[in-house]
Amino acid sequence: MEKALNTKIKAIWDFRGPNAAHTAEHFRKHLEEFALAEQVTFHKMGVEHYSPSHSIVFMVVSEDHVKKVRSLLRPNRGERYSET
Repeated sequence: MEKALNTKIKAIWDFRGPNAAHTAEHFRKHLEEFALAEQVTFHKMGVEHYSPSHSIVFMVVSEDHVKKVRSLLRPNRGERYSET
C-alpha cells in the first residue's frame, strides 16, 4: 500500500484545571518559539477551549515532522488532520 502524500498530523496537548485557558495560551507561545528554533514547519496552530477547566493547544505538522515533535514535546495525543 502506498503512503498518502502530504499526510498531516494534529498534535494535541490537553490542559485541565482552573487555569487551563491561561496555561494553554501561554504554552502556544512556547510552541511557536519551538517551531522557529527547530525549523519545524506547521500548517496550523491554535487553542480551543472546551470548558472553563479544559483547553487544548494543537499544532498541525506534516508527517515528516511528527517524530521530532513527539520526541521533544510529548503531546498527549495526536490524530490525522484533514481540512474538510
